[in-house]
Amino acid sequence: MRNEYDFSKGKRGSVIPPDPNQVGITLYLNADIIDYFKEIVDKSGGGNYQLLINKALHEYIEQQNKSLEQLLEITLRRVIREELPMAGNPAKSMIKERA
Repeated sequence: MRNEYDFSKGKRGSVIPPDPNQVGITLYLNADIIDYFKEIVDKSGGGNYQLLINKALHEYIEQQNKSLEQLLEITLRRVIREELPMAGNPAKSMIKERA
């Protein structure tokens, strides 16, 4: 080991630049959540448990969006079923407007 090292050309920060789509944050999660994801990584032979948490969050968001899309589709179908018959009969439409 040397007595002195020359760090004059050294650079601060990560050796590998982070993905521009990722943002570093401090996030506190329950220990059992972290243990769960670390266990999955260990069983699969290695990897990054943080990537698994990120993937799980993405899947949750996608599921929520699908649920919202399904709800919107159901609502739209109901409105069409209720309104379409009145479009063919203006008298029914006028009665409904007065009520």
